[in-house]
Amino acid sequence: MAKHKIKVVELFAGVGGFRIGLEGASDAYDTIWNNQWEPSTLHQDASLVYKARFGCKGHVNKDINLVKTEEIPDHDLLVGGFPCQDYSVAATLSRSGGIEGKKGVLWWQIYRILDEKGDKRPQYIFFENVDRLLNSPATQRGRDFAIILASLADLGYVVEWRIINAADYGMPQRRRRTYIVGYRKGSVVANKIETMENWVEYDGVMAEAFPFKVSEGTQSEFDIKGTIQEVSSKFNKGEKETPFGNAGIMIDRHVYSVDAIPVHEGTSQMLGDILVDEDFVPEEFFISEEDLPRWQYEKGAKKINRVSKEGFEYVFSEGGMAFPDYLDKPSRTMITGEGGPSPSRFKHVVQTPSGRYRRLIPIEMERLNMFPDNHTYHPDVSDGRRAFLMGNALVCGIVQEIGKSLYRFIYNEAPVSTRPIHMQRNPRPLLTLDLFPTEGKDLIYNKLKKTHQLDTSKRLLVGLVKKDNQEYFLTEEPTKLYYTDSIRKFPSTIALNKLYYFMPYIKGKGVRDIYLIKVLRLGSKTEVHPETKKDLNAPRFVLELEYLESLPEYQMLTLRFQRAFTDTFLGRVMNSK
Repeated sequence: MAKHKIKVVELFAGVGGFRIGLEGASDAYDTIWNNQWEPSTLHQDASLVYKARFGCKGHVNKDINLVKTEEIPDHDLLVGGFPCQDYSVAATLSRSGGIEGKKGVLWWQIYRILDEKGDKRPQYIFFENVDRLLNSPATQRGRDFAIILASLADLGYVVEWRIINAADYGMPQRRRRTYIVGYRKGSVVANKIETMENWVEYDGVMAEAFPFKVSEGTQSEFDIKGTIQEVSSKFNKGEKETPFGNAGIMIDRHVYSVDAIPVHEGTSQMLGDILVDEDFVPEEFFISEEDLPRWQYEKGAKKINRVSKEGFEYVFSEGGMAFPDYLDKPSRTMITGEGGPSPSRFKHVVQTPSGRYRRLIPIEMERLNMFPDNHTYHPDVSDGRRAFLMGNALVCGIVQEIGKSLYRFIYNEAPVSTRPIHMQRNPRPLLTLDLFPTEGKDLIYNKLKKTHQLDTSKRLLVGLVKKDNQEYFLTEEPTKLYYTDSIRKFPSTIALNKLYYFMPYIKGKGVRDIYLIKVLRLGSKTEVHPETKKDLNAPRFVLELEYLESLPEYQMLTLRFQRAFTDTFLGRVMNSK
């Protein structure tokens, strides 16, 4: 069991993107209750998938407008990707003192829950929405976001936000979304904020998760004044631009914001990295020679004469789009209409090594959002609906990184997870491979590539893997943890600050797999085995690793230090015979 526990409630849960991301961040995150309801549809596909992957315990498939606050258990963190709607408010107050939004505006359900929880409202909140939230509506730029910030301030929350494009931080899809994280005043995290400027730009939860540099001259400060109704009717009225930058913080309705320029120095994934072998693609996903001209027309530039409802003639024009999609770049943003065989301007089309054109299959759509392979597979959910579910989903990798950062700020220690985001979550029903009886490859395992450039001049640490841990390092997973022996036994002549790569040494085999050392820190094996022997509590160096690639075959070498470690250069190992 995890040493700490953060009780999570997930609203507008979809197929569980927040849950996967948070569980991938730390075992401390425990989703105790979740709600998913798709209005105006009898077939609740997302709910079916969620229950199949996580079980029915704590799952509620019911309109959130009809869920009473007392039915929702007390929790530490409230999360949700609430739908983007018109956030303006009616002029009346409810008897409880809250705000009545227009019918169906689900932000006010979040507000209602937080308000009615009173002193038991969660210490932390974490929401996701479309990037245009900071700029809407067109007639009153920034009003919607100002309403959200003001209402959270009135409930006692400090709030920071960032618009993040997942591709800017090495993820495989260009998907820009607004992420909002809030801390109750008096909470551990809120108490760590010294200045608004430093928190946003250097010290805060978002800045640690996704570093950036400030676009010069974009810093601004202002107050959101008036009642919520006054904010709704007057905020930024008559102005052509939103006052909100794409990164910022709000305390007591005082706003500090900047425009952030992303900084990323790690590996990246491209559209081509997430594709499966074309031998596994069902024939119906390939585009026939007969249909190809229709796809080319939809993707091409065009000018069309049209007549408006009022009889006004005009020319509708649109530019051309890449056809096929570039494999050496992150994908375009996936939308809910990605599925189905009909030609479309917005669907992705890739060209296979054999020269044929095809659409993406559901596994690849899941990979673009960093879900486990076949997460949305269910016998009652069609491929078209699986595409719809992914078009609605968030990128799990973004949630994971923010979840890690939030954990560090709460507990002042490194987060550890035994449930990385690529891991299958109780995947029932499993996809049967009877369709491919002659193939030995496993379609379920999420084996992805990384786009990276090995630097043979960087230093490499080779570490012996003990017998009881060999199976862990022989399985193909993109992230791993390596624990050294007690730091007293670790060679003092190895310069830790110069280590860049790591290769596990398997006794009797040698080295093969190359990992990037993402984090090198102090820790102990009780992080993953809290119930075991006392000697595991000894301080050790912990390497948080990201798989890059493998040598063609295992290569033997001599371990120098205590027959357990070797410190060398990557080029020396790669170039040796």
